[in-house]
Amino acid sequence: MHRFLLAFLALLPLTAQSVDLSKGWQVAVTDFEGEARLTGDRITVPKPANPRVPNSHVAARRGSDGTVTLQFSNTWIAQLRWQDGKPLDLNPYLAEGTLEFDLNVVDLAKGGMKFKLGCGKDCERKVPFLFAGRTLIGKGRQHLSFSLKCFWREGDDFSAVNLPFTLEGTGSGELQIANLRINKTGKATTACPDYRTQSTTPERLQESWAVDWWLPRHEAKLAEIRAHREAGRRVDLVFLGDSITQGWENEGKAAWTRHFAKHNAVALGFGGDRTENLLWRLQNGELDGMAPKAIVMMIGTNNTGERLEDPALTVAGIQRNLDEIRKRQPQAKVLLLALFPRGEKPDDLMRRHNAKINALLPALADGKRVVFLDLAHALTNTDGTLSKDILPDSLHLSPQGYDIWARSLEAPLTSLLAP
Repeated sequence: MHRFLLAFLALLPLTAQSVDLSKGWQVAVTDFEGEARLTGDRITVPKPANPRVPNSHVAARRGSDGTVTLQFSNTWIAQLRWQDGKPLDLNPYLAEGTLEFDLNVVDLAKGGMKFKLGCGKDCERKVPFLFAGRTLIGKGRQHLSFSLKCFWREGDDFSAVNLPFTLEGTGSGELQIANLRINKTGKATTACPDYRTQSTTPERLQESWAVDWWLPRHEAKLAEIRAHREAGRRVDLVFLGDSITQGWENEGKAAWTRHFAKHNAVALGFGGDRTENLLWRLQNGELDGMAPKAIVMMIGTNNTGERLEDPALTVAGIQRNLDEIRKRQPQAKVLLLALFPRGEKPDDLMRRHNAKINALLPALADGKRVVFLDLAHALTNTDGTLSKDILPDSLHLSPQGYDIWARSLEAPLTSLLAP
């Protein structure tokens, strides 16, 4: 009987203490526009008939030792996704559990990477790894161990996880992964952001498509401010934000010239920025060397778009930026804008999420030093939908949209810019 019991126990799966993701899970290989299954030794993701990114290429191969290689070039998003297995109950693993694997970064000089774990409908948690990943180029196989809590947020239910791991690449690169498993107890040796403080911790933008231009743009903006000062021009107005604010230099250029150039205004908008990225820029000189009367700030929609962050945490990041403005420009009055509508229809996920953020923003304004303004009514149709003429991609403004924005700011800025 004793020998029979031991033999029976030996046949039991190890899921109580460890999940080996090489068993019972299919590997899907995805491009932004296509998907394939890695059922054999190698696969290339097929292109659609009319690809939006015709020169992108995503392929994967499986080695005899179980290593899976992801090769990608000129792609928006390439993924190795472990799926189609029996959903895992990882709630018992959260206290001390780890996600562990061996990673070989063959090439990432022009690419980026993230690790993801799915946690149900409209729920995906990710750890960015661009900066850390690039330090591993050419160093061979490295063992990484992340605490499962790197992928957990308060209120998440990990009782039926059907996407236990995704390796995501952007741009161009080659990554190899092996020995992928989830342990119930383990020692985490690889750092990850604390989601509770991510929006308030200053950081450069960690995206492969931005890394080549983000710091040079920051230096160019410092030079622009310096040029105003050396020429004796007073900068009375500053805009702070993300790609929507950066758009004043492109689609919004005509409206900018008509409405704001007379104030020697400076647009400090950087595509992709989240609250922590703007905070880094402010702490590294972008508000120095001038004394504006008014500052217009809109930031936070990329906290939603990138990680669907708890609205209270995004608002904490906005508050942290307001504190930094007050510290560096105490004389300036701030026009705090509600996040613009995002998503074509009122019930779109991103729209609803930004609405929750906007509902919390009035509490940050006192009506004197900080004034809150919501322009949604000027940008939406009467039924709440978005017009392609104003927001062509349901996020960024057209020239017509920038004209509406500029005209909507005339009255509040007249008051804020008054002596």
